[in-house]
Amino acid sequence: MSKKNILTRGLAAVALVSVLGGAIVEFAPKTLTSTAALAAGLGDEPARVATAAPAIGGPDFSPIVERFGPAVVNIRVEGTAKAASDDTPMLPGMPPDFARRFGLERPDRPVMGLGSGFIVAPDGLILTNAHVVKNARTVTVKLSDQREFAAKVIGLDQATDVAVLKIDAKGLPTVTIGDADKVHVGEWVLAIGSPYGFENTVTAGIVSATSRALPNQSYVPFIQTDVPVNPGNSGGPLFNTRGEVVGINSQIYSDTGGYQGLSFAIPISVAMKVQKQIVANGTVHRGWLGATVQDVTQALADAFGLAKPGGVLVSSVEQDSPAAKAGLLSGDVILKLNGSDVPRSGDLPPRIADLAPGTRAHLDIWRRGETKQLAVTIGERHTDQQAQADSSTPATQGRLGLAVRPLSPQEARSIDEKGGLLVEGVTGPAARAGVQPGDVVLSFNGQPVTSIDALRGLAAKAQDHAALLIRRENAKIFVPLDLG
Repeated sequence: MSKKNILTRGLAAVALVSVLGGAIVEFAPKTLTSTAALAAGLGDEPARVATAAPAIGGPDFSPIVERFGPAVVNIRVEGTAKAASDDTPMLPGMPPDFARRFGLERPDRPVMGLGSGFIVAPDGLILTNAHVVKNARTVTVKLSDQREFAAKVIGLDQATDVAVLKIDAKGLPTVTIGDADKVHVGEWVLAIGSPYGFENTVTAGIVSATSRALPNQSYVPFIQTDVPVNPGNSGGPLFNTRGEVVGINSQIYSDTGGYQGLSFAIPISVAMKVQKQIVANGTVHRGWLGATVQDVTQALADAFGLAKPGGVLVSSVEQDSPAAKAGLLSGDVILKLNGSDVPRSGDLPPRIADLAPGTRAHLDIWRRGETKQLAVTIGERHTDQQAQADSSTPATQGRLGLAVRPLSPQEARSIDEKGGLLVEGVTGPAARAGVQPGDVVLSFNGQPVTSIDALRGLAAKAQDHAALLIRRENAKIFVPLDLG
């Protein structure tokens, strides 16, 4: 298997790592930030003049660290993990439950983890990441003054990766909550946490992007930064230069497991909504539409007759979902939700999630060359179903560069589709568009594909741009084809 970049969600260190022959280097900003910007938001404390090294220059973040550093906590968790299923050797002919039946299963192994968090209420309410405390048997919170408390997990929400803890203490220092909607690309931000167990480490950088959509994280419009964060930083706060928390450090993009310049934080607005529901109800309720969407590229805009890229393309609609009941179709382009533009696919899910189940919402859509309006009653989010497809036997070739065959009844049932063609080979336009063997072709330019002859006929009538709806594993996506 070739090496590739991966999103590392586990910033909570699994074990304390010794760093040999290296050093932790604090980031040195090179652009001077005003004293007013640094001192604002620090309450009644006197403003401190930002000092700069003679040769380099840069902002002084120490007022923020001194004021709010004590509200950042270190989290240690203890729990157990199931032994992997392949830990027990299996011989041909052994029944699947052989190890259990004959007492050969390996016992659950103890695990320890490290993470970070921050105090949001003086009576001991703490925010962190859900993945830091998930399945923990005990959670210990350590303050900057070295006091330690046993913590109770009030609740966690895996969809947003936010957890709420409570310790038995009073009069604790707290952070100031900022406005994530006012975060701007290019502004300075800093993180405080425990990378690799090095407590109360401060690092800084800039905001690289906002509203960033990540795989399997559809309810979080992440803040992307270049702040150095590593395993152990999970759950720690991301501050702006006014000393306000604007995010929770959660993930990094890396092929080594350590920091490589791409860090992602959950906007604090998302986290506070989750905290409010967990404290009030013990659980989180969020709106659900039942449609998957993707960005509209220039090629897809051409294929669907849009004047320019805009809105989000509906790639699939779940059966019996609010979207299906409202008449939303695969191939529709959602332009607006309740009168507000939906420019990117990452914008729609969190906006839907913010609507209470039962809310009546309005969608402006583009369908076959004209705009329409749909009314939809928002439902309650539920677990997505998983599906996948198999492959076998020969096919046919055509203008699209696709070798396909009909799905067997068993294959169609396994992915819960009434039609479609299994891709067995790709060349030409299909290969250039990224279609892969194993994909299932469901529609062509919005028309369902029920047979090889039907696909061939649709391809013959197509002009220079076309949109192919395919199913890949458990996801449906539109792929633009250039047939010119």
